[in-house]
Amino acid sequence: MRLHVRGRGLPDEEPVQWWIIDGKLSAEPVAGAETVFDGGWILPGLVDAHCHVGIGPGGAVELDEAVRQAETERDAGALLLRDCGSPIDTRSFDNRDDLPRIIRAGRHLARPKRYIHGLPIDIDDESQLPAAVAEQARRGDGWVKLVGDWIDRSVGDLAPLWSDDALKAAIDAAHTHGARVTAHVFGEAALPGLIGAGIDCIEHGTGLTDDTIELMVKHGTALVPTLINIDNFPRIADSAGRYPIYAEHMRDLHARSRQRVAAAHDAGVPIYAGTDAGGNITHGRIADEVDALKGIGMSSTEALAAASWEARRWLGRPGLEHGASADLLCYNDDPREGAAVLNHPELVVLRGRVF
Repeated sequence: MRLHVRGRGLPDEEPVQWWIIDGKLSAEPVAGAETVFDGGWILPGLVDAHCHVGIGPGGAVELDEAVRQAETERDAGALLLRDCGSPIDTRSFDNRDDLPRIIRAGRHLARPKRYIHGLPIDIDDESQLPAAVAEQARRGDGWVKLVGDWIDRSVGDLAPLWSDDALKAAIDAAHTHGARVTAHVFGEAALPGLIGAGIDCIEHGTGLTDDTIELMVKHGTALVPTLINIDNFPRIADSAGRYPIYAEHMRDLHARSRQRVAAAHDAGVPIYAGTDAGGNITHGRIADEVDALKGIGMSSTEALAAASWEARRWLGRPGLEHGASADLLCYNDDPREGAAVLNHPELVVLRGRVF
């Protein structure tokens, strides 16, 4: 199949045109190519940098349901997914040219009874954490996912899962195996140890303080705030009647979340778009997360970049360049206008196939 698209690119808004042959982009004309789009906007496929293919509201799902989740992401234009922990093995998806590319972080790593039942690998003794991290680094695609904090029922509130020494050893082990590390963190207390140990990314980050934001800037730590998932905090608090301190903490974190993420943005922390799809968040909502990022002070171009070309650069995947996989979106209207446009590309092109 030989195709041709022409329009304007982002962020420079300059005229662009691409030819597509054998699933690859060509900056050079290709004879006999059919022009399938002309006159609108062209950008790299969107990125959901926190997405769980394989998790549903009840926990792990069967592989056929995971396929449907990936198809939903594709149809919404999310053609690159960083899967931040999944209990099922989706590596067979790599052989399918109709599904988004997935960057896997393997299984969540947690302490017993300190995360959602059935999702993580439980580590009884934190001295075992470096070896577990090394194993997930070998199974993943360059990322490992830690659970940094969760409710500790013995104290009735969020609390860190790991000592600072265990974190340093584990993150060093991941880096030795060529993997980056990210962590689920809601509260304040776990952040200094994680960032100080050299973690590469923080998920959620609702407990960020001025001091930990400064640490993130110093260490070059990225943030994926999952703002549309944070909107679930009041509901979580309402269901935590046995733990009133935890419930009040979650409400407070929610109330301050936008301001804290805005402060991180203002300080220069790299921020990328992720929905936390799977579980409480349905798949295919990356455009809503882009709109939410605008609400913390990102410009419309910055917010879109955090879910497209800048996110691809951060994850080490190409955008629109000669020889790259033809993974792109075409819009008649400017996709920076909001989710009403971004959610509905005129064309989704994945590995050179038009959807």
